[in-house]
Amino acid sequence: MRLKANHYDTFFAGDAISSIAEARLHEPDLIILDLGLPAGDGFVVMERLKKLPNLAVIPVIVVSARDVRANKARSIELGAKAFLQKPANDAELLAIIGRVLGEPAQSERPVVYDLGTI
Repeated sequence: MRLKANHYDTFFAGDAISSIAEARLHEPDLIILDLGLPAGDGFVVMERLKKLPNLAVIPVIVVSARDVRANKARSIELGAKAFLQKPANDAELLAIIGRVLGEPAQSERPVVYDLGTI
């Protein structure tokens, strides 16, 4: 809802398995990924994304309630562009999305893919 209210088109997948399928189907401009997904965690998703050439280039922002120290380092090691601790502040999330996407003009908002609960 936060992203749609800020004029981003979004898609949602509720677990690790369907997130890969949805990413293949939509090829989004950005993925917001929760580490605590059913059917495999967010790290598994990131590892699989990196093995698919057309998805490997999509920037990932990780949002998690898990331990920041250990999980942030592993997320960045797997290619995440940013790591946010839950609950994510709206302004901070939107600022990071803008930074990762190069702050596009309001009328040129890219598709953002939410692969988990924020």
